[in-house]
Amino acid sequence: MPIIDAHAHIYPDKIALKAAMGVGAFYGLPMRHDGTVSRLLETGKKAGIHKFLVHSVATSPAQVQSINNFIANTVLAHAEFIGFATAHQDLENMERELERAFALGLRGVKLHPDFQRFRIDDPKLDRLYAFLEGRYPLLLHAGDDRYDFSGPARIANIVKRFPKLDVICAHLGGYTEWDAAGRLLAGRRLWVDTSSSLHFMSVEKARGLIEAYGEDRVIFGTDYPMWDAAEEMERFDKLNLTEAARGKILYKNICGLLNLML
Repeated sequence: MPIIDAHAHIYPDKIALKAAMGVGAFYGLPMRHDGTVSRLLETGKKAGIHKFLVHSVATSPAQVQSINNFIANTVLAHAEFIGFATAHQDLENMERELERAFALGLRGVKLHPDFQRFRIDDPKLDRLYAFLEGRYPLLLHAGDDRYDFSGPARIANIVKRFPKLDVICAHLGGYTEWDAAGRLLAGRRLWVDTSSSLHFMSVEKARGLIEAYGEDRVIFGTDYPMWDAAEEMERFDKLNLTEAARGKILYKNICGLLNLML
């Protein structure tokens, strides 16, 4: 069965380890890998992963173009990769930069409100969501009970205002806020990924959330370099889902969302 890791962060080799360690410090968690492209490919292929959705996050407007160039160039160099662009809430000519990034072959946008320090439902982002609606998917970091930037209630506001926006909520809809995510987001027109979630909950809890969202709305992701792909696959396998559900979550749902052919 094909497997797509739909949530992987990558960085240029010269800054990869520093960037990865910075993410680990932010969450107070040890990073399993160094954030380099080569390590992602090595560990992912050992786990049986065929393709990877890769991205990075700009914490200032000045970083946006260089990150998008890096992701686009890396995708061109590696047939295994699908790339998402970054954006920043304070970037002038945001739409122009994203059109440039999409012309380079990137397939959507990744935002991390907690790193970028903005509330995900702030009306100043409406122009971005309107620009993407009906055209390109938006992958959002979702949830963190330490902050009030990306919680499930704020995501619910977005999908209500932009009903045709294809939103993928990372971390089963709300990192450390899974009960609220299931309550506020299940049944809405959105997708969730499994990244940085299965480690923290029981099999019963994870299966319950997948059932609440629906197997058509769940996508597999590892959150490289924070977690190891083989270990994430082991956690996923322990859910003992049906073969039909496994196929949807491991590749069919993301293929349908991005119009991918394997």
